[in-house]
Formats: sequence, C-alpha cells, structure tokens
Amino acid sequence: RARHNRRRSYHRLTDDEDADTSLDGEHRPERFDFGEVFVHQMIHTIEFVLGAISNTASYLRLWALSLAHAELSDVFLEKLLYLSIKSGNPIAMMIGFLVWVAATLGVLMFMESLSAFLHALRLHWVEFQNKFYLLHGDGKKFEAYSHADVIAVDDDL
Repeated sequence: RARHNRRRSYHRLTDDEDADTSLDGEHRPERFDFGEVFVHQMIHTIEFVLGAISNTASYLRLWALSLAHAELSDVFLEKLLYLSIKSGNPIAMMIGFLVWVAATLGVLMFMESLSAFLHALRLHWVEFQNKFYLLHGDGKKFEAYSHADVIAVDDDL
C-alpha cells in the first residue's frame, strides 16, 4: 500500500499505522483524509461557480444599462428632435434641439457616469479585494507602492 503526501511523493505503509516514520526513516506526513479533501474541493468548486455567475451577472447588468441608454437615446431623438422638426416651426425646432441636447447630456451622461462609478466600485471591492482577502487565508497581503521602499531596495543592491 502507498500513501500520498503533500510533497507529491509516496511512502509505503507498514502494518503499524501509528508509527511516526516510514520505511526509509523519514518522518511520515499526516494521514490522507479523502473526505476532508473532497469537501474542501467542493467548497472551492462552489466558490468558483458562484464567482463565474456573479461575473456573468455583472456583465449582463452592463449590457442592460447600455440597452437602456440606447432606448432612451432613441426616445429622446424621436420625441424631442423629430417631432419638433416635423412641426415645421423654426422656433419649435430650436427649442426641440436645445431640449434634446439638454436631455441627452443630462440624463444619459448622468446615467453613464453613475454606471462607470458603480462598476469601478464593484471591481475594487469584489474583484480586486479577492486577491488579498480569502476565506482560507491563502491571500497575499496588500502592500501599497512606496518610492522609499524601491529606493531602499536599490540601495541594498
């Protein structure tokens, strides 16, 4: 019989399961527990699937916002600009154009700015922070960039 350890090597097991050393005299690693590994991998699989669904939903949200922007733009164009042009009155055309410009810039630019802000905020808090904060403690501690640290490293070289 063989046992797999974390260093990707196998040790032959003796009949005495409680022995601390393997046949070649090395310290034997902890006992391999398939149930624990299976549950751990299932948790990682669920986290991966939920992350994929979350990212897909995020991009679907962006697609829905762009669709809403296109429809609002179309409504503003048809109801404000085209109707004022159809009236044939030059003053109505100028007022329709000014209202169309104000509505387009005001509503659509506000929505676009809000969308960009919220998406950037989501990226910082959800995507970026996952690199440094993980439930299993295998994240990398965030260290802000510092010119002094770079200079200190250069001085040491």
